[in-house]
Amino acid sequence: MNVPLAAGNGRLKDIRKLSRRSERSERRLFLVDGPKAVEGALALPGCVVEVFATPAGAGLVPPSTEVTLVEDRAMASLSDSVSPAGVVALCRFVDRPLEHVLDGTPRLVAICADVRDPGNAGTVVRTADAAGADAVVLAGHSVDLYNPKTLRASVGSVFHLPLAVEPDPAAAVRAARAAGLTVLAADGAGELDLHDPAAADTLAAPTAWLLGNEAWGLPEELAALADHRVRIPIHGRVESLNLSTAAALCLYESARHHR
Repeated sequence: MNVPLAAGNGRLKDIRKLSRRSERSERRLFLVDGPKAVEGALALPGCVVEVFATPAGAGLVPPSTEVTLVEDRAMASLSDSVSPAGVVALCRFVDRPLEHVLDGTPRLVAICADVRDPGNAGTVVRTADAAGADAVVLAGHSVDLYNPKTLRASVGSVFHLPLAVEPDPAAAVRAARAAGLTVLAADGAGELDLHDPAAADTLAAPTAWLLGNEAWGLPEELAALADHRVRIPIHGRVESLNLSTAAALCLYESARHHR
């Protein structure tokens, strides 16, 4: 058995620099933490560059996986988890150009505009995966897709469906419409009620849901580009719903109509 690498190893020091977003973006590499996430990365051809594990964690990856052993202290320096599971993978970026993720005949897409919270962004990716969506687009000044908290909240779904990062939210909306999708803006003041039978035909069409920032929603000029604005009915006294909850309701309502 190979001698585990220590925390002071030069290669590990270089990999630890990926904790910075600028370093990740420049090198288009990121770290994914935990056996489930690593398993998902390994299932995506060409994604994984190298797998690191402690001697105890080596048994948590598929038996045929080549593993570089590291000491426990070295693993702690690679993982952002309070209690590292013992396995981390160095991966290549998985996002693709916008036109590629919208290629073909997509039926359901989520466009997140200026979504800043990594937990929300990751949960939207996970929910889109569960709802059978064809793609997720992080647009504008959205949180880094490769932020460890975003990855953790996605629970491996970043490896399951096409993802795009688009600096211009309006460009994402225009591309979705060009791909034959009806763009629906999730808006508390929308003219359509998500549960109104009159909205059934609209929801049954190939759809891109446009989701806004947690605090201020969608800018008026962006919402105006949508084909319709759709509100989620609120029957109690709360003013609004959490972004990831709203996304789940919208995506699943579309999935229900599509099926």
